[in-house]
Amino acid sequence: MPDDAAAARAAAEEESAFSHPPVDPDATAAYGDHPDQVIDFYAPRPGRDSAPPGSPAPLVVLLHGGAWRARYDRRHLTPFAGHLARQGFAVASVEYRRGGGPPVPGPGTDDGDVPPAGRWPDTFDDVAAAMDALPALAREALPQADPRRTVLSGHSAGGHLALWAAARHVLPADAPWRTDSPAELRGVVALAPIADFEVAEELGACAHASLQLLGGPEHFAGRRPYADPALLLPTGIATTVVQGRADLVVPPRVAEAYAEAAAKAGEMVGLTLLADVGHFPLIDPAADACAVATEEIAQLAW
Repeated sequence: MPDDAAAARAAAEEESAFSHPPVDPDATAAYGDHPDQVIDFYAPRPGRDSAPPGSPAPLVVLLHGGAWRARYDRRHLTPFAGHLARQGFAVASVEYRRGGGPPVPGPGTDDGDVPPAGRWPDTFDDVAAAMDALPALAREALPQADPRRTVLSGHSAGGHLALWAAARHVLPADAPWRTDSPAELRGVVALAPIADFEVAEELGACAHASLQLLGGPEHFAGRRPYADPALLLPTGIATTVVQGRADLVVPPRVAEAYAEAAAKAGEMVGLTLLADVGHFPLIDPAADACAVATEEIAQLAW
């Protein structure tokens, strides 16, 4: 259990991250018929010296976190999306279906207070469909964007989805989301991702959200090869993980385990560990950690 000081700091960080007013997108487009199958687009604002006015802007695709649970939608990530747009990036923020039905049996649901995480296979269906539809939708909504300089990023559960979306070409052959070739990405920047399901479950990350995402204990082992980024390596796509050392929500051991799995698969994953930083400063425009996350994105995009 965290000590009182660590818990208080984590609470203050969360309060700060959620204190910013939402930033409305410049456009929204649907990639399916469900209300959650939409993408918000933010046009780049002047900001970076390396992007002269009128020149194409790199495209950052964002996937929000919230343990794949319905109570958290893309709205809480809009300040970060707006921040990236002010740095001169074009931004596409993806919504997707999340868990909201009866609790899934297993750890983390005994008290009845924790809603289920994600939907199998709907959450994965949506992210795959959004990524497939994105190039055409972005051409329409963000003509300023340069699709050749696309960086995929996400926070927490969204960090997992970003890593997963970049690994669809190494999914098992019978996976419905598998692609024939890698996504055309400059790279992936995963922020405090749930990147190794085995370690995440050992640590009880997000009230055992990864167990619930896969449908409970009876499905966990069989579905992991289709969903766990630590089993979908190497991708051949430049990948950086940014992680707070003081993260109580997704402990740094999860990110470290993913980087170790990548190394064993012959792939180098960048791992930036930030001292005295918890889970939410990475997406909080008021926090220094957010500037680090932004710079990691810029390093791949520009």
